[in-house]
Amino acid sequence: MAVQINAQTAPRGGNGRPAILAEELAKSFGDVRALDGIHVQAQPGTILGMLGPNGAGKTTAVRIFTTLLRPDGGRAEVAGFDVVRDAVQLRGAIGLAGQYAAIDETLTGRENLELVGVLYHLGKYSGGMRRRLDLAASLVGRPTVLFLDEPTTGLDPRGRFGLWEVIREIVSDGTTLLLTTQYMEEAEQLAHRISVIDLGRVIAEGTADELKDQVGGEILEFRVADRSRLADAVGEVFACGIGAPQADNETGIVRIPVGGQGSGILATVATRLANASIDVTDLAFHRPSLDDVFLALTGHAAEEAEEENADGKRGRKRGKRGEG
Repeated sequence: MAVQINAQTAPRGGNGRPAILAEELAKSFGDVRALDGIHVQAQPGTILGMLGPNGAGKTTAVRIFTTLLRPDGGRAEVAGFDVVRDAVQLRGAIGLAGQYAAIDETLTGRENLELVGVLYHLGKYSGGMRRRLDLAASLVGRPTVLFLDEPTTGLDPRGRFGLWEVIREIVSDGTTLLLTTQYMEEAEQLAHRISVIDLGRVIAEGTADELKDQVGGEILEFRVADRSRLADAVGEVFACGIGAPQADNETGIVRIPVGGQGSGILATVATRLANASIDVTDLAFHRPSLDDVFLALTGHAAEEAEEENADGKRGRKRGKRGEG
């Protein structure tokens, strides 16, 4: 879905004000608390990444920022406009490309763009081309602030990387951008700052490096050759690091946060595993990734699978959720 509404009223951003601001923003759908008092802000000309799994509240936040939903509580400003009080003026300053590209496949690319221009007063495509056309449509009115809601969902790697380059070019021209995603690599590659959102709350924020530092420095990682010995391996190394080890039952990989004590802990871990006759491979250090950060903060992965509930609706495996 691409939205760009052209208005003659100039946005009132600037003067040191954030281009995007939310304070205690809340929204419920029945008994589902989609947003539970979130705080976020983005400075002009930067990319704010909103990272979280399906059902975390990302799409709900975008819909409020773009005046498609009214919040139940708190307040939000975009480009200096209040999203409720100044909704009409705000629509002239923003663009939105939603999760699904709203491109008419019976029209050419030029015809699609001309159609958007007519609607807002101004073949067949691959997934990547549809996304680029949708993004182009959202830029017809030269928005000050652009919202991209999971723009690369469903794209192959080539299409994703190509869209990343387009996004970088847009921001280099001074546009402020809020990007929602559940892809760790995407947030790390594009966002100047990242807000990690889960269960309708912002649980951490900062640059990618700042978030990684919260995990505690380096990670010692190894793979247990015999999956039946995975629990034994975790027990042997449980007290070796500065935090509890995390094990992946499918891959047999064990990760231990070691901070700055890597070399000493490596020798201890290797000795304990050898004495217990547990064979391991790929014993090495690495800097924590955003996957490590999200797992440490929430206990589950960001790219968590959805399941179908009894009522036929899609949702997260844990508890009740709002939208993505």
